[in-house]
Amino acid sequence: MTDRPAPVTVHVAGSGERLTVVPDKLIVAGYTARDVAAVEAHITELEAIGVPRPLSVPAFYDLDTALLTTEPVVEVDGASTSGEVEPVIIRTGGRHFLGVGSDHTDRELERTGVAESKAACPKPIGNTVVELGPDLSSLDWDALVAGCTVDEAPYQQGSVSVLRHPAELLEQMSDVIGAVPPSVVLFCGTLPLLGGTFVHGTHWQMRLELPGGEALTHVYETKQRNL
Repeated sequence: MTDRPAPVTVHVAGSGERLTVVPDKLIVAGYTARDVAAVEAHITELEAIGVPRPLSVPAFYDLDTALLTTEPVVEVDGASTSGEVEPVIIRTGGRHFLGVGSDHTDRELERTGVAESKAACPKPIGNTVVELGPDLSSLDWDALVAGCTVDEAPYQQGSVSVLRHPAELLEQMSDVIGAVPPSVVLFCGTLPLLGGTFVHGTHWQMRLELPGGEALTHVYETKQRNL
């Protein structure tokens, strides 16, 4: 895609503000668990089924910003796709925001190229975010809990504390992809699957629980093209 994508508009919780986001970069971080040994074991497992080893750990996939969407229905190319709940950091205009999204991925393509598999699918995010301020110091990362259901069945659930803090990811990202622009959307990684295997469903519900009981949510459906 070469045209400038349409802006994504989200609501800032508690303020009534409508925030227009046109990021310079959309980055999906992978292999972001704090347990380095567990990450290496997971990479080895994936290699055994044909998924290539990442070029860096954590890995940072620089995607087309036009993939970012708040739409409730997204189109995919085939049946072998699935979502994953992720905390999302939006940095724009010198401010930081927390949201929830899904790193929807083509699992068939993933066997030959992880970057290509991520680039093949839209990246849904919820249309409500929480402002964190000019930096990430106010973010109580370890208190966040993420969950996902697919076709109403539990798919992921757990504490975000198992993942690296986004401030660390932003710092490491610059070593991998170069200078990070002022406006960026960062998907921060995901949790293990409850059943251990991918499910290729159609109805996805993402939830990120905040300290105090509030939650950021997003629900979307997938629709295959040409059907």
